[in-house]
Amino acid sequence: MSAWKEETFQGVIGRTVEESVPWWPKPDKPSEGRPNIVIILLDDLGFAHLGCYGSDIHTPHMDALAAGGLRYNNFHTTAICSPTRASLLTGRNPHSAGVSFVSEYDSGFPHSRGKVRKDTALISEILLEHGYSTYAVGKWHLTPGKEQSNVGPFDNWPLGRGFEHYYGFLSGATSQWYPDLVEDNRRVPQPKTPEEGYHLTEDLTDKAIEYIRDHHSAAPDKPFFCYLAYGATHAPHHAPKEFIDKYKGKYDKGWDCTREEWFARQQALGIIPADAKLPPRNPGVKAWDELSADEQRLYARMQEAFAGFLEHTDYHIGRFIDFLKTIGQLDNTLILLLSDNGACAMGGKEGTVNSWNGLGTQESFESKLKRIDEIGSPLANNHYPAGWAQVGNTPLKWYKSFVHAGGVKDPLIIHYPEKIKDAGAIRSQYHHVIDIVPTILELLHIEAPSVLKGVPQKPIEGVSLAYTFDDGSLPTRKEIQYYEMVGNRAIYYKGWKAVAAHKPDTPFEEDSWELYRVDEDYSEMNDLAGQKPEILRDLIDRWWVEAGKYGVLPLDGRSLAGKIRARKSVITQPAGPVRRKYYPSPSRFHASVAPDLRNKSFEIRVPLSRHTSEEEGVLISQGDGSGGYVLYIQNNRLVFYYNYSGIGKYTVISDQELPAGSIVLRLLMLNTGDNEGTVKMFIENRQIGEGTVGHTGFLGFAGGAFQIGRDDQSAVSPAYAAPFAFTGTIDHVAITLGAYDFDVEAAVIRELATE
Repeated sequence: MSAWKEETFQGVIGRTVEESVPWWPKPDKPSEGRPNIVIILLDDLGFAHLGCYGSDIHTPHMDALAAGGLRYNNFHTTAICSPTRASLLTGRNPHSAGVSFVSEYDSGFPHSRGKVRKDTALISEILLEHGYSTYAVGKWHLTPGKEQSNVGPFDNWPLGRGFEHYYGFLSGATSQWYPDLVEDNRRVPQPKTPEEGYHLTEDLTDKAIEYIRDHHSAAPDKPFFCYLAYGATHAPHHAPKEFIDKYKGKYDKGWDCTREEWFARQQALGIIPADAKLPPRNPGVKAWDELSADEQRLYARMQEAFAGFLEHTDYHIGRFIDFLKTIGQLDNTLILLLSDNGACAMGGKEGTVNSWNGLGTQESFESKLKRIDEIGSPLANNHYPAGWAQVGNTPLKWYKSFVHAGGVKDPLIIHYPEKIKDAGAIRSQYHHVIDIVPTILELLHIEAPSVLKGVPQKPIEGVSLAYTFDDGSLPTRKEIQYYEMVGNRAIYYKGWKAVAAHKPDTPFEEDSWELYRVDEDYSEMNDLAGQKPEILRDLIDRWWVEAGKYGVLPLDGRSLAGKIRARKSVITQPAGPVRRKYYPSPSRFHASVAPDLRNKSFEIRVPLSRHTSEEEGVLISQGDGSGGYVLYIQNNRLVFYYNYSGIGKYTVISDQELPAGSIVLRLLMLNTGDNEGTVKMFIENRQIGEGTVGHTGFLGFAGGAFQIGRDDQSAVSPAYAAPFAFTGTIDHVAITLGAYDFDVEAAVIRELATE
């Protein structure tokens, strides 16, 4: 006879069952009175945007959470999306977790790999070990861009980081009408079209309810963790027309008047101190009265779209909360609602209608004005001007990506009836997003693991704010917090804050540091750097200590273009052409799978067969209705269409009809320089068309999906309706890329001669 180790098996194993003693572990009691955990994360929501934080936007359901819980007016984030998400889910500073910038960017250094380090476990991984079911719904943005393809690797997707189910989108933004949806580890189609009533916010809410409903049916005594990260209110600002139209005319008064009104509401609500000051307009924001009537009309509509978007989101958050009530779990659920950074000014001075991404696009004002009725609809990709972002951050200066208060001070609502008895109160203790995980762990009486999945763990770096639940008069237990984002730097220490805005691609020594006594100067109005140089010097020195402690170095103050150039310089370009083959699939591929066609000569070759000349459809597409390229057959002719963000639209059509049967179609792009190229079309070696295409520096660099044989969702070309799947048979699509200075035409001709 022999016995297993006591900790794994406490029975006896003999030669037969009759000679053995069975043993079963005692059933886990995972609940142990522990609450469910729900984190609701909004995107690019400014400090003032919620009604309970001072706005005139109708947000009754989030306001109700605040009325039944606590509002925090001194809570901070990292200033941008991916780093905040890394800190929120790990309890570590963003650089320490390996995510100092957006997840698509890998700097080549440990503090900015675009993915969360394995030695900084996510709260989902910890809770999974303690008997929780774990669900993630919505925006992820913690997977490097190159790992977002259909074949992974998947260890940095949600299911690889402690979530048992996931439904949402992996990247930083997506269309609310035509999202790039992922469920678990695969891309999936959206359940219906916008014409049938689809909107991403509703879909995400439905899925969160579905997960929890199934969970509650199968294991009602088991607690769950739901991370519900909406795409709202990140651009594009999309919402059903009836929600946008509720605000028609409301913002004709302009951003100056609205900002003053919101500031007065904030003081009346007590969400800001009575002695807080409203700073002047941020540099670059014109006075509303200086704008033309057409500018005012366009910009007001853009704010109406944002307001409708936020109210629509609030409505669906209300559905989710009502569901928790229905199953009797609201009082037993710790709900934390917050934003990932301040309001976003990437819409620029004029806002955008076709594209908010800022990739060098310059829509004309006239073009935007003509499309005013499309704003918020599936036809637009809109973002409001910086003047409205400033209103969203009232009474704070600057915006998302800055580490002044406008970029990092955000709403936080905590609702937990089991522990919070001071319902509707405001808390002013200084805290940061890294403090959420230690708060959860303290409430659950769980210690952070020193080792998880065999990996030794870094200590939790945040400070629990659970002490604030009972007493708003207690002094803050957080003494110090550093900040760094795209070279912008700040540090808070015992009521003081030093902050420096960095101009990209300039030496850090040229930065000007400001000093504020933020426990007395809520809006960072009174710069004391000249009066208190010794305090400023001490804070700057402390910033460097924290930077060394948490892996902030090396500082990277380059512009995004500079970072991309540096990345390209270390990637070895091939000496000759590169050929890739893609095969027809009903699946969408992430844009990272698409070939980089920018400023290159290239060939697209498609062996295909058609039984009749009526068979047509898309051969290859990349992008969406706001921009991209597509090669397709329509009316028995080959068509190449390229839309550069609505500014430049180019169409080349074969001057001959195509024969039925098996043929090889070829499109040859010859890079002629000056951001232009010549397109030549062939059947085998016989030329059947030619045309000129501009803006080739962005060709193949759209944000939409890459597909072979179809163009799902938002059609790249207005000449057909999605998905316009090819009705013939495509064998494959072969793309030959030349290096930037390579004569791909000569290479292709030589290759054809040898076949």
